[in-house]
Amino acid sequence: MLLRLILLKTPQSPRFLALLRALLLLTLGLSGSGCKEIQPILHRLPPLPQDPFVAVYFNQNQVLEYPEPYRGITRPGDNLEQLIVDTITGATSTVDVAVQELQLPHIAQALALKHQAGVKVRVILENTYNQPLSELTTQEVARLDERSKARYEEWRHLIDRNEDGSLSPEEIAQGDALVLLKNAGVPRIDDTADGSKGSGLMHHKFAIADGRTVIVTSANFTTSDIHGDFLSDTSRGNPNNLLKIDSPELAGLFQKEFNLMWGDGPGGNPDSLFGVQKPFRPKQSVNLGASSVGVQFAPTGARVPWAQSVNGAIANTLNRATQSVDLALFVFSKQQLSDTLYARHRTGVRVRALIDSSFAYRSYSEGLDMMGVALPNQNCQYDQGNQPWSTPLDTVGVPQLPPGDRLHHKFGLLDDRIVITGSHNWSAAANSRNDETLLVIDSPLVAAHFKREFERLYSTAYLGLPTHQEAKIQQQIQQCGSPSPVPALSPSARINVNRATQQELEELPGIGPALAARIIATRQQQPFTSVEDLQRVSGIGPTLSERLRDRVTF
Repeated sequence: MLLRLILLKTPQSPRFLALLRALLLLTLGLSGSGCKEIQPILHRLPPLPQDPFVAVYFNQNQVLEYPEPYRGITRPGDNLEQLIVDTITGATSTVDVAVQELQLPHIAQALALKHQAGVKVRVILENTYNQPLSELTTQEVARLDERSKARYEEWRHLIDRNEDGSLSPEEIAQGDALVLLKNAGVPRIDDTADGSKGSGLMHHKFAIADGRTVIVTSANFTTSDIHGDFLSDTSRGNPNNLLKIDSPELAGLFQKEFNLMWGDGPGGNPDSLFGVQKPFRPKQSVNLGASSVGVQFAPTGARVPWAQSVNGAIANTLNRATQSVDLALFVFSKQQLSDTLYARHRTGVRVRALIDSSFAYRSYSEGLDMMGVALPNQNCQYDQGNQPWSTPLDTVGVPQLPPGDRLHHKFGLLDDRIVITGSHNWSAAANSRNDETLLVIDSPLVAAHFKREFERLYSTAYLGLPTHQEAKIQQQIQQCGSPSPVPALSPSARINVNRATQQELEELPGIGPALAARIIATRQQQPFTSVEDLQRVSGIGPTLSERLRDRVTF
């Protein structure tokens, strides 16, 4: 009781609390094993069986708890950092890492030690995060935007081990992850290695060890994405998942993606390929026992038909749902994916969705569409093709998370057996500009883990529009002088191009007898799945397909 009262009334420094706890335990003559951590009472769950080839982990898993290495607290969840470190440590020949951001010292130390031991280690980062923060001058720090300054402060406190407010060369050498890699001579590049200013985002989050083991996660290698904001005692980390897959065949696909980006590596010719410079890679599937894993890498260029793009792969997978679709997404802003979900919903498929609160109520959010709401942007314009659902859902909302934490998952769960996950946000940028990974996993064992995570988040979620958001939307609509966007044809009034007659097709704008005949001939070879897919027909390009968007269905 004394320990609880003192801890509740002391300043909030995580290290101070951990040190105070240790001193009190010694003073009271208690051992660490004889005194429970002061934690909220949580409902512990029994472990679920793992797929023999695809193991699933969550940093807020309610099965386990672990001691955080940086804040000195014990918290529920899988230690995703340690899983990555163990994979690196177990490598005997090669380790390749492609991740947007790497801040965690333990991962950097593991990579440095392997490199020094003769293992071939290579690292690819997003160029925005490829400069050690310790190299920033005072003037450069002052010019940082608010988000970057917060990131800088987080990093500075992480490596200021003695908490004296200044960073010694020793603290930088031991705590700045990029300095650790640099001092060890670990080869690394970023997405400017192709001679450009960088791709949209080098947004991958994967690692390959010994050409056999693949780590794929939604988490960046940072404190906030894995353990929690270092400066906030209540933060538990942005909810994220990690998959550890044992498959030489799948590892080979990831190795090809890595090698395209790596090119000749540091100091070599600028032959690295990032973004749309990479060749088109169609979705490929690997059978692993009773399970299958499909993988596709973004981006896919504008000339690639929608059905073959990464977002198209998501839509094609959603069309397989017959009973339920559960979504936990950082951002959901792609209209065609919302339209696909709406079509499934109209057939009786139950749809539930959680979107991070920082994106859920923006004008381009498909969460608003699902709630039957149309919101103009600050320029009083509605998103092109915007289509609020005529039967709004009351099963869409935002998760309730500690202050500062963000829903960082990018997963969908279909019929409790198919999982869509990876680094790929459900957005246009992820599809057409960023370097991304999409996985589609057919495995009831894997799905059970994602089901538990979704239900954990959904059980306390805020569903529907909060009152203050409703007021904000009404105010924006009133300012724009229009209560709703110009409505498109309802799905029931549109022409189904896979079933329409020649005469019905000729009623569409820009479609004459010859083009209608070519549509029929093309659909007989393979049905259409989207307006972009119509571009398989000779004579239909991006302009005409866009004119048809609100007039057709599939």
